[in-house]
Amino acid sequence: AAMALIGDPKIVIFDEPTTALDVTTQIEVLRAFKSVMRARRMAGVYVSHDLAVVAQIADRIVVLKGGAIQEVGDTEKILHRPSHPYTRQLMAALELAPHAGARAAEAGGKRPPLLEVEHVSAGYGPIGKDGRPAHTVLSDISCRLERGENLGVIGESGSGKSTLARAIAGLLPPATGAIRLDGAVLPGSVAARSKDQLRRVQIVFQLADTALNPARPVGDILGRPLRFYHGLRGAALEARVAQLLDMVRLPVAMRHRLPSELSGGQKQRVN
Repeated sequence: AAMALIGDPKIVIFDEPTTALDVTTQIEVLRAFKSVMRARRMAGVYVSHDLAVVAQIADRIVVLKGGAIQEVGDTEKILHRPSHPYTRQLMAALELAPHAGARAAEAGGKRPPLLEVEHVSAGYGPIGKDGRPAHTVLSDISCRLERGENLGVIGESGSGKSTLARAIAGLLPPATGAIRLDGAVLPGSVAARSKDQLRRVQIVFQLADTALNPARPVGDILGRPLRFYHGLRGAALEARVAQLLDMVRLPVAMRHRLPSELSGGQKQRVN
Protein backbone atom coordinates (compact mmCIF):
# COMPACT_ATOMS: atom_id res chain seq x y z
CA ALA A 1 0.00 0.00 0.00
CA ALA A 2 2.85 2.39 0.82
CA MET A 3 4.51 1.62 -2.53
CA ALA A 4 1.27 2.35 -4.41
CA LEU A 5 0.82 5.69 -2.63
CA ILE A 6 4.44 6.87 -3.05
CA GLY A 7 3.88 8.07 -6.62
CA ASP A 8 1.00 10.36 -5.64
CA PRO A 9 -1.46 8.60 -8.02
CA LYS A 10 -4.86 9.94 -8.99
CA ILE A 11 -6.49 6.47 -8.87
CA VAL A 12 -5.56 3.68 -6.45
CA ILE A 13 -6.81 0.13 -7.01
CA PHE A 14 -6.87 -1.84 -3.75
CA ASP A 15 -7.05 -5.60 -4.32
CA GLU A 16 -7.94 -7.18 -0.94
CA PRO A 17 -5.30 -5.02 0.82
CA THR A 18 -6.36 -5.86 4.38
CA THR A 19 -7.23 -9.56 4.11
CA ALA A 20 -4.20 -10.75 6.10
CA LEU A 21 -4.48 -8.07 8.81
CA ASP A 22 -5.99 -8.44 12.25
CA VAL A 23 -9.06 -6.30 12.95
CA THR A 24 -7.35 -3.53 14.93
CA THR A 25 -4.54 -3.12 12.38
CA GLN A 26 -7.09 -3.24 9.57
CA ILE A 27 -9.01 -0.31 11.08
CA GLU A 28 -5.82 1.76 11.36
CA VAL A 29 -4.79 0.96 7.76
CA LEU A 30 -8.23 1.83 6.41
CA ARG A 31 -8.14 5.10 8.36
CA ALA A 32 -4.73 5.87 6.84
CA PHE A 33 -6.03 5.12 3.33
CA LYS A 34 -8.98 7.46 3.78
CA SER A 35 -6.84 10.24 5.26
CA VAL A 36 -4.26 10.20 2.44
CA MET A 37 -6.89 9.91 -0.28
CA ARG A 38 -8.92 12.77 1.15
CA ALA A 39 -5.89 15.02 1.58
CA ARG A 40 -4.63 14.39 -1.97
CA ARG A 41 -8.06 14.08 -3.61
CA MET A 42 -7.36 10.55 -4.84
CA ALA A 43 -10.04 8.25 -6.20
CA GLY A 44 -10.04 4.55 -5.36
CA VAL A 45 -11.38 1.19 -6.46
CA TYR A 46 -11.56 -1.15 -3.46
CA VAL A 47 -11.90 -4.83 -4.38
CA SER A 48 -12.98 -7.04 -1.49
CA HIS A 49 -15.18 -9.94 -0.41
CA ASP A 50 -15.56 -8.30 3.00
CA LEU A 51 -18.66 -6.11 3.07
CA ALA A 52 -17.83 -4.76 6.51
CA VAL A 53 -14.56 -3.37 5.17
CA VAL A 54 -16.15 -1.98 2.01
CA ALA A 55 -18.76 -0.22 4.13
CA GLN A 56 -16.01 1.71 5.95
CA ILE A 57 -14.32 3.11 2.86
CA ALA A 58 -16.63 3.07 -0.19
CA ASP A 59 -19.00 5.79 -1.39
CA ARG A 60 -20.60 3.50 -3.98
CA ILE A 61 -20.65 -0.29 -4.33
CA VAL A 62 -20.73 -2.54 -7.39
CA VAL A 63 -21.81 -6.13 -6.66
CA LEU A 64 -20.33 -8.75 -8.99
CA LYS A 65 -21.19 -12.40 -9.51
CA GLY A 66 -19.93 -14.67 -12.27
CA GLY A 67 -18.30 -11.76 -14.09
CA ALA A 68 -21.56 -9.78 -14.31
CA ILE A 69 -22.84 -6.79 -12.33
CA GLN A 70 -25.78 -7.66 -10.09
CA GLU A 71 -26.36 -4.28 -8.49
CA VAL A 72 -24.87 -0.78 -8.31
CA GLY A 73 -25.69 1.91 -5.81
CA ASP A 74 -24.67 4.19 -2.98
CA THR A 75 -23.16 2.38 -0.01
CA GLU A 76 -26.10 3.32 2.22
CA LYS A 77 -28.61 1.83 -0.24
CA ILE A 78 -26.65 -1.36 -0.89
CA LEU A 79 -26.10 -2.04 2.80
CA HIS A 80 -29.59 -1.20 4.06
CA ARG A 81 -31.94 -1.45 1.06
CA PRO A 82 -30.45 -4.00 -1.39
CA SER A 83 -32.74 -4.80 -4.30
CA HIS A 84 -31.04 -7.78 -5.98
CA PRO A 85 -31.55 -11.26 -4.44
CA TYR A 86 -27.81 -11.95 -4.54
CA THR A 87 -27.01 -8.73 -2.68
CA ARG A 88 -29.61 -9.61 -0.07
CA GLN A 89 -27.97 -13.01 0.24
CA LEU A 90 -24.60 -11.34 0.85
CA MET A 91 -26.08 -9.08 3.49
CA ALA A 92 -27.78 -12.03 5.20
CA ALA A 93 -24.40 -13.75 5.42
CA LEU A 94 -23.16 -10.85 7.56
CA GLU A 95 -25.72 -11.67 10.24
CA LEU A 96 -24.09 -13.95 12.80
CA ALA A 97 -26.19 -16.99 13.65
CA PRO A 98 -26.89 -17.26 17.39
CA HIS A 99 -24.42 -19.61 19.04
CA ALA A 100 -26.18 -22.46 20.76
CA GLY A 101 -23.34 -22.87 23.22
CA ALA A 102 -24.18 -26.56 23.59
CA ARG A 103 -21.26 -28.78 24.42
CA ALA A 104 -20.98 -32.11 22.64
CA ALA A 105 -20.33 -34.12 25.80
CA GLU A 106 -19.56 -37.80 25.65
CA ALA A 107 -21.83 -40.25 27.45
CA GLY A 108 -20.78 -40.40 31.08
CA GLY A 109 -18.12 -37.73 30.52
CA LYS A 110 -15.34 -40.17 31.32
CA ARG A 111 -13.30 -39.90 28.15
CA PRO A 112 -10.37 -37.45 28.08
CA PRO A 113 -10.61 -34.29 25.96
CA LEU A 114 -9.95 -34.83 22.27
CA LEU A 115 -7.08 -32.35 22.42
CA GLU A 116 -5.07 -31.08 25.38
CA VAL A 117 -2.30 -28.49 25.18
CA GLU A 118 -0.34 -28.56 28.45
CA HIS A 119 2.09 -25.79 29.42
CA VAL A 120 3.47 -25.45 25.89
CA SER A 121 6.25 -23.00 25.12
CA ALA A 122 7.48 -22.60 21.56
CA GLY A 123 9.27 -20.16 19.30
CA TYR A 124 12.00 -19.78 16.73
CA GLY A 125 15.79 -19.83 16.65
CA PRO A 126 18.35 -22.02 18.46
CA ILE A 127 17.39 -23.62 21.78
CA GLY A 128 19.27 -22.11 24.73
CA LYS A 129 20.60 -23.76 27.88
CA ASP A 130 17.28 -23.08 29.60
CA GLY A 131 15.51 -25.24 27.00
CA ARG A 132 13.79 -22.27 25.38
CA PRO A 133 14.20 -20.96 21.81
CA ALA A 134 16.06 -17.71 21.15
CA HIS A 135 12.76 -16.00 20.27
CA THR A 136 9.94 -17.33 22.45
CA VAL A 137 6.47 -16.73 21.01
CA LEU A 138 4.33 -19.02 23.18
CA SER A 139 4.92 -19.12 26.92
CA ASP A 140 3.19 -21.70 29.13
CA ILE A 141 0.09 -22.14 26.95
CA SER A 142 -2.62 -24.56 28.08
CA CYS A 143 -6.04 -25.23 26.54
CA ARG A 144 -8.35 -28.12 25.83
CA LEU A 145 -10.85 -29.11 23.17
CA GLU A 146 -13.77 -31.49 23.62
CA ARG A 147 -15.24 -33.63 20.85
CA GLY A 148 -17.64 -31.74 18.63
CA GLU A 149 -16.50 -28.33 19.90
CA ASN A 150 -14.78 -25.47 18.09
CA LEU A 151 -12.15 -23.49 19.99
CA GLY A 152 -11.54 -19.92 18.85
CA VAL A 153 -8.04 -18.46 19.18
CA ILE A 154 -7.98 -14.69 18.63
CA GLY A 155 -5.38 -11.96 18.94
CA GLU A 156 -3.51 -9.28 17.04
CA SER A 157 -0.77 -9.96 14.49
CA GLY A 158 2.27 -11.45 16.18
CA SER A 159 0.37 -12.66 19.24
CA GLY A 160 1.22 -16.32 18.55
CA LYS A 161 -1.97 -17.67 16.95
CA SER A 162 -0.29 -19.34 13.96
CA THR A 163 2.61 -20.52 16.12
CA LEU A 164 0.13 -22.33 18.37
CA ALA A 165 -1.55 -23.88 15.33
CA ARG A 166 1.82 -25.01 13.95
CA ALA A 167 2.80 -26.50 17.31
CA ILE A 168 -0.42 -28.52 17.53
CA ALA A 169 0.01 -29.71 13.93
CA GLY A 170 3.62 -30.76 14.61
CA LEU A 171 5.19 -28.29 12.21
CA LEU A 172 6.92 -26.48 15.09
CA PRO A 173 7.88 -28.87 17.91
CA PRO A 174 7.25 -27.29 21.35
CA ALA A 175 10.32 -26.46 23.41
CA THR A 176 8.48 -27.42 26.60
CA GLY A 177 5.11 -28.91 27.49
CA ALA A 178 3.01 -31.62 25.87
CA ILE A 179 0.19 -31.99 23.37
CA ARG A 180 -2.22 -34.88 23.86
CA LEU A 181 -4.68 -36.41 21.40
CA ASP A 182 -7.32 -38.63 23.01
CA GLY A 183 -5.23 -38.72 26.14
CA ALA A 184 -2.05 -39.95 24.41
CA VAL A 185 0.97 -37.67 24.02
CA LEU A 186 1.57 -36.61 20.42
CA PRO A 187 5.20 -36.52 19.25
CA GLY A 188 6.23 -32.88 18.88
CA SER A 189 7.31 -33.20 15.24
CA VAL A 190 5.33 -34.48 12.25
CA ALA A 191 8.37 -36.59 11.32
CA ALA A 192 7.87 -38.65 14.49
CA ARG A 193 4.08 -39.00 14.23
CA SER A 194 2.40 -42.14 12.91
CA LYS A 195 0.38 -42.19 9.72
CA ASP A 196 -2.85 -42.28 11.74
CA GLN A 197 -1.73 -39.37 13.94
CA LEU A 198 -0.93 -37.36 10.83
CA ARG A 199 -4.36 -38.12 9.39
CA ARG A 200 -6.20 -37.14 12.56
CA VAL A 201 -4.62 -33.68 12.96
CA GLN A 202 -4.86 -31.59 9.81
CA ILE A 203 -4.19 -27.89 9.21
CA VAL A 204 -5.67 -25.40 6.74
CA PHE A 205 -2.87 -22.93 6.10
CA GLN A 206 -3.35 -19.18 6.14
CA LEU A 207 -1.38 -18.74 2.90
CA ALA A 208 -2.65 -21.06 0.20
CA ASP A 209 0.13 -20.02 -2.20
CA THR A 210 2.80 -21.68 -0.07
CA ALA A 211 0.64 -24.72 0.75
CA LEU A 212 -0.11 -25.87 -2.81
CA ASN A 213 2.44 -27.49 -5.12
CA PRO A 214 2.71 -25.05 -8.05
CA ALA A 215 3.80 -27.83 -10.45
CA ARG A 216 0.80 -30.11 -9.91
CA PRO A 217 -2.83 -29.66 -11.00
CA VAL A 218 -5.56 -29.41 -8.40
CA GLY A 219 -6.76 -32.98 -8.97
CA ASP A 220 -3.30 -34.38 -8.19
CA ILE A 221 -2.96 -32.20 -5.09
CA LEU A 222 -6.28 -33.46 -3.69
CA GLY A 223 -5.62 -37.01 -4.85
CA ARG A 224 -2.35 -37.40 -2.98
CA PRO A 225 -3.75 -37.50 0.59
CA LEU A 226 -6.67 -39.62 -0.65
CA ARG A 227 -4.20 -42.23 -1.88
CA PHE A 228 -1.91 -41.89 1.15
CA TYR A 229 -4.51 -42.01 3.91
CA HIS A 230 -7.41 -43.91 2.33
CA GLY A 231 -5.80 -45.97 -0.44
CA LEU A 232 -8.17 -44.64 -3.10
CA ARG A 233 -7.36 -45.35 -6.74
CA GLY A 234 -8.92 -45.01 -10.18
CA ALA A 235 -12.61 -44.16 -10.47
CA ALA A 236 -13.11 -44.02 -6.69
CA LEU A 237 -10.34 -41.44 -6.41
CA GLU A 238 -11.75 -39.31 -9.23
CA ALA A 239 -15.23 -39.43 -7.72
CA ARG A 240 -13.98 -38.32 -4.32
CA VAL A 241 -11.96 -35.44 -5.82
CA ALA A 242 -15.09 -34.29 -7.66
CA GLN A 243 -17.12 -34.53 -4.45
CA LEU A 244 -14.57 -32.49 -2.48
CA LEU A 245 -14.45 -29.77 -5.13
CA ASP A 246 -18.24 -29.54 -5.11
CA MET A 247 -18.17 -29.34 -1.30
CA VAL A 248 -16.15 -26.10 -1.50
CA ARG A 249 -18.19 -24.81 -4.45
CA LEU A 250 -15.58 -25.25 -7.16
CA PRO A 251 -16.42 -26.70 -10.62
CA VAL A 252 -15.14 -30.24 -11.22
CA ALA A 253 -13.26 -29.08 -14.33
CA MET A 254 -10.97 -27.10 -12.03
CA ARG A 255 -9.15 -30.33 -11.14
CA HIS A 256 -7.13 -29.90 -14.33
CA ARG A 257 -5.86 -26.40 -13.44
CA LEU A 258 -2.58 -25.45 -11.81
CA PRO A 259 -2.68 -23.32 -8.63
CA SER A 260 -1.33 -20.34 -10.61
CA GLU A 261 -4.52 -20.45 -12.73
CA LEU A 262 -6.77 -19.98 -9.70
CA SER A 263 -7.80 -16.84 -7.84
CA GLY A 264 -6.72 -16.34 -4.23
CA GLY A 265 -10.11 -17.44 -2.91
CA GLN A 266 -10.18 -20.50 -5.17
CA LYS A 267 -6.71 -21.54 -4.00
CA GLN A 268 -7.80 -21.20 -0.37
CA ARG A 269 -10.79 -23.44 -1.03
CA VAL A 270 -8.51 -26.09 -2.52
CA ASN A 271 -6.22 -25.66 0.49
